[in-house]
Amino acid sequence: MCLPRTRPVLLAPLCICASGAARMVSVAAMLWMASMALTLLVAAIAGAAQQSPAAGSAAKPNFVYFVIDELGYYELSMMGHPEMRTPNIDRLAAQGLRFTQFLSGSSVCAPARACLMTGKHSGHSSLRTNAGWEPIRVDEETIASVLRRAGYTCGGFGKWGCGGRGTSGVPEKHGFDVFFGYYDQVHAHTFFPTYLIRNSQEVVLPGNTGDARHGKTFSQYVIFEESLRFLRENKDRPFFLYLPWTPPHGQWGIPESDPSWQLYKDKRWDVNPKMEQDAKIYAAMVNLVDRQVGEVLRTLDDLGLAENTLVLFSGDNGGHTYFADQDHPAGFFAPNVDPKSGKRFRGGKGNLYEGGLRIPFIARWPGRIQPGRTSDHLGYFPDILPTLAELAGVDPPKDIDGISFVPVLLGEKAGRQQRQHEYLYWELGGQVAVRQGNWKAIRPGKNAAWELYDLAADIEEKHNLAAQQPQILQRLMELAEKAHQPIRPGEVYDYQLVNKDRTIPLGRPPEASKVGSIPSKK
Repeated sequence: MCLPRTRPVLLAPLCICASGAARMVSVAAMLWMASMALTLLVAAIAGAAQQSPAAGSAAKPNFVYFVIDELGYYELSMMGHPEMRTPNIDRLAAQGLRFTQFLSGSSVCAPARACLMTGKHSGHSSLRTNAGWEPIRVDEETIASVLRRAGYTCGGFGKWGCGGRGTSGVPEKHGFDVFFGYYDQVHAHTFFPTYLIRNSQEVVLPGNTGDARHGKTFSQYVIFEESLRFLRENKDRPFFLYLPWTPPHGQWGIPESDPSWQLYKDKRWDVNPKMEQDAKIYAAMVNLVDRQVGEVLRTLDDLGLAENTLVLFSGDNGGHTYFADQDHPAGFFAPNVDPKSGKRFRGGKGNLYEGGLRIPFIARWPGRIQPGRTSDHLGYFPDILPTLAELAGVDPPKDIDGISFVPVLLGEKAGRQQRQHEYLYWELGGQVAVRQGNWKAIRPGKNAAWELYDLAADIEEKHNLAAQQPQILQRLMELAEKAHQPIRPGEVYDYQLVNKDRTIPLGRPPEASKVGSIPSKK
């Protein structure tokens, strides 16, 4: 047990004098001081026992969080997918806890990441659309800024999506000691940009011309190596390593020599020939991510960090129906279709049905999280911030919507029961959804009628019960109204710089896409 430091207790020396009374007083004083020392020791032990669940080890726990861009719920081999090969992610789940109904904060990239970083749902967040450059506010706390208060070093490597350069949302102003990769989401659509960004400074990628699919330097290799370097350089201090990697999303291109490409390049699939090459690259990128996840986990082992590191793994939003055709209406890889039952989450990326929100989510912490389990705990992205804050022993902001799920992770070791959400809320454009237990109400468009589904009986959201259960629908509609607040967006300080990252790295002139021409929402 690691005891908190206390001021040393100094026992008064025994006074030796001729008077017996004096000797008795001195002995009494010594006994009293010894009693006080014992009392302080007992208090210290009791105080240590009441610390956060993370206090079972001498050091604060480290956190590694993989967020994989558009990886679908069923696009893992452990889920029975016939084509995807993900042995390392499968092993991660076997060594930890897999969540069956953990949900994104939105069904598209930027709003989802804003909910994740700030702990707020999309009715309270400052970023609710997916333009790709729009920022969170400068005064908003994030997971990184909260953990910095607890003494953590924070690094991010991949796609930020919470504010482009020249805005109030840059990661180095929100708690990250270093962020390397893409700030703007349009920039992140290519794996061969002319440069990446480190703390708002450009890092040139040699040999890349702006061709979105070909070049000399493959960005994910560089981002991956920087991820490992951060691990090694910070192995002796508590850290938060955030890995929002872009594959498999983007304009598909991969080095010919990549081992994952070698697994798929000669596949012969029953898919539209115009899409076959892209489909093979997509599958190869999922395997590439798995391979690199395995390398990060091995590095944790090699550095002796695995036992004191909570590893989280998820997608960023629901799967997309890539490579769909008449024979594959759910997409060639069917990210939202259960390969075993054939049941399909309705919708997908961009809408608020289950297909747009349901994501893979895994947690592993050797010795702390019981391995080989699944959980049907209902949670979503806003819950990540308070969970990590609790484990780090720091208070989260008071204006968040998330609830810590430490009791789900640690079980009885957490020392308390898991709190549940009164409701979960999403909005995106004119779409609104609210969930309470197994009941989910959704308005799929600004002028559309509300729908109501019982997800316990109808996971595919096929049977609208709005007419049969008007009281339940009314209750959820009132919760939705309660959840929404007018947006208070972030600020753009330099439109020219924002525009540059959306055009120049892709080999296009700045005039091709002007953020400054987009109507302001401020």
